[in-house]
Amino acid sequence: MGIDAQYIAEVMEYKPAPGQFTNSMPWGCPVSAHSLVGGVNGRLSLGAFGGYVIFRFKQAVENHEDNPYGIDFTIFGNPTNEWSEPGVVWVMKDLNENGLPDDPWYELAGSDYYFSSTRKQYQLSYTNPGGSVAANVPWSDELGNTGRIRANSAHTQPYYPLNDSFPDVAAASYTLGGTLIQGSVDVDHPPFITSRRRAFGYADNQVRGSGSHLEPDNPYTPEVENSGGDAFDIAWAVDGDGNFVDLDVIDFVKVQNGLLHEGGWLGEISTELTGAVDVAAKDGLTGNLDLLVLQDLPFEIDTGTIQLEVFLFHSGRPVDLPLIQWELSEPWAAVDENYILSVSGQGPLTLKVSVCGDTSLQNVVSTIVNPGISGSSLTSITRESLFELSLYPNPAGDIVRIEGTNDANLCFYNLSGKMVREVDQYQSGSEIYIHDLPPGVYLVQIAEGSLVRRLKLLKQ
Repeated sequence: MGIDAQYIAEVMEYKPAPGQFTNSMPWGCPVSAHSLVGGVNGRLSLGAFGGYVIFRFKQAVENHEDNPYGIDFTIFGNPTNEWSEPGVVWVMKDLNENGLPDDPWYELAGSDYYFSSTRKQYQLSYTNPGGSVAANVPWSDELGNTGRIRANSAHTQPYYPLNDSFPDVAAASYTLGGTLIQGSVDVDHPPFITSRRRAFGYADNQVRGSGSHLEPDNPYTPEVENSGGDAFDIAWAVDGDGNFVDLDVIDFVKVQNGLLHEGGWLGEISTELTGAVDVAAKDGLTGNLDLLVLQDLPFEIDTGTIQLEVFLFHSGRPVDLPLIQWELSEPWAAVDENYILSVSGQGPLTLKVSVCGDTSLQNVVSTIVNPGISGSSLTSITRESLFELSLYPNPAGDIVRIEGTNDANLCFYNLSGKMVREVDQYQSGSEIYIHDLPPGVYLVQIAEGSLVRRLKLLKQ
């Protein structure tokens, strides 16, 4: 790469969400966006969920398989080992060649894109509380949820974007959207407030390394080998239906805050950027391209059962999950063939999952089991009723059945989170024809009254 390295050449648009840095220097003003140009030491905050920035390099970024690890560009933020503020990254090719970001956007699908908790095309509206000093900013979403971006004493300016700096933001309220990920944030055990790093594919997620920022890091390992920062492969691009899109080059990049979460005394989680660099071929940078990802457990859980989600990726794309094995730190916990975790004891619990015959592909998550905690993330289903529910055959061919439920609504989701089959008022043991579904892993959601259960299905 050397002297031909490409940095951000122009910021096309910056629209922050409300936040503690919005409307203030050095992180939340229009001039902050232009600090990203020409290097990797700028300062820009996107505010709360949905805040975004659009930029371009001088030349189109090539999707080149010979780049180290297949990586095409790196984005730098300011995370720490214990604090990640993940931003979702989108790319666009200038199809109409007018030099403007007005063609279709494609999301670079990171690890959390495939979790059932991720919401695509999520939107919420922020309402201006008014006044000339900091005040809580109310929000409401299309699902009827409400909340607020809380003001704090450390930042006293208005958090809602001011019209003189952001004339495209309506004075009364405005709507932002994108992909919302769940993340893994713990604010209940201060002062150790944490936001766990996502496996790969998000901005402001991986710490910067001590090596040259011109040498990209391997996104499929947790270690920082070279530049650090967050490396991206254009080959991860998906359309609105979750289908992979083959792009030879891209001209524009958008980064959007993907979390809607308070960080306790640290304020709202707000993706921050310091710059980006294009990646070119460099000899000698090789490494593992496979990654096993197990979704985080909540920091505390109740006794009962919970659906685990695990995926295997090769070069950032999900592949069929091979035979896996589980190791649990306590005898009162177990995982069944449907990846259902059952818990009956209390105290610290660690789960390790690995690919049979290749223990280098493994993932570990931990939690604390605290019976009777308020707001447990475990399902309300009892262990007895769970064991009465079965999906067979699994793996399946053309037909599958479910025993143990009646008058249920079934939804089949593919790995991209797209619903591909829906069955109303399903009766136990009835045949479900799936011959037209492509081979792969599906999440089957079973809703019976207020009870929602999920099983995984492998279609051969």
